[in-house]
Amino acid sequence: MDLQQILGLLIPTAIFSAAPLIFTGIGGLFSERTGVVNIGLEGLMIIGAFVGVVATLALENIGMGPASPWIALLFAIVAGSLFSLFHAFASITLKADQIVSGVALNFLALGLSVFLVKNIYNKGQTDFIQHLIYRINVPVLSDIPIIGRLFFANAYITSYLAIIVAFIVWYIVFYTPFGLRLRSVGEHPMAADTMGIRVLKTRYVGVMLSGAFAGMGGAVYALTISGNFAANTITGQGFMSLAALIFGKWHPIGVVGAALFFGLAQSISIVGQHIPFLQDIPRVFLLTAPYVLTILALAGLVGRADAPKAIGKPYEKGSR
Repeated sequence: MDLQQILGLLIPTAIFSAAPLIFTGIGGLFSERTGVVNIGLEGLMIIGAFVGVVATLALENIGMGPASPWIALLFAIVAGSLFSLFHAFASITLKADQIVSGVALNFLALGLSVFLVKNIYNKGQTDFIQHLIYRINVPVLSDIPIIGRLFFANAYITSYLAIIVAFIVWYIVFYTPFGLRLRSVGEHPMAADTMGIRVLKTRYVGVMLSGAFAGMGGAVYALTISGNFAANTITGQGFMSLAALIFGKWHPIGVVGAALFFGLAQSISIVGQHIPFLQDIPRVFLLTAPYVLTILALAGLVGRADAPKAIGKPYEKGSR
């Protein structure tokens, strides 16, 4: 197997593995840029995956066909946004510890989704969906020698959508009044309040946007990779997305780069058995590679990452 064949296995797998991490990491960015830590990204992904699969199955039953997963993505976005209100209410209104609230959200999402699956399907997992999100060859670009086959052939639409969304969010966060309000609330909420910005409302919006994007990330994972939902469908991807957010230094484009890095690590765990110099490595080491790299990234080996200054601090009017 030559280098081109190895890259042909790794790069396409890395790109589609990164898409759920990009969506979820972008979601975390909205929340944390307003000053609210969101450890609950894992739980929000679980809810998105659950709703995405269940909605797809329901839509298939009424004859929606290939459109089913795309419509289901909208349901997952709404479900993630609504579910994030638990975290928003606890951490913003009640001023509870944001880490504890996020962890509780993860447990609630997993327990609730597994309970509903067992009651709806009378087994530990849902049925498999018939219509996964399909792959495409990008016109013209897929015909480019070597590069076209690696980056633009037989790829999921959601992978390109995730990257496009990241650039849109970059523009919104850094070049619009809405983005300025988000960042000011996360950096100095008292000053923002003095300027007439409604701090608590802005934080609610940030957390709900995080739920919407994380819900989409979970649904994209379920509708492109797993094909059904069970208790182990989402196993650490939310935490990897949070790591990508920190690795990317709370910047949308940084999140894309970090997610692609973790996606490459995941691709090694998926296709490593087919690569000559990796096939003799015990599979357990390949499977742990993404998580080891996550730990190394969080350990600060990629340089200092400065979080928003007011992150994790409940806001009380008149407090500094």
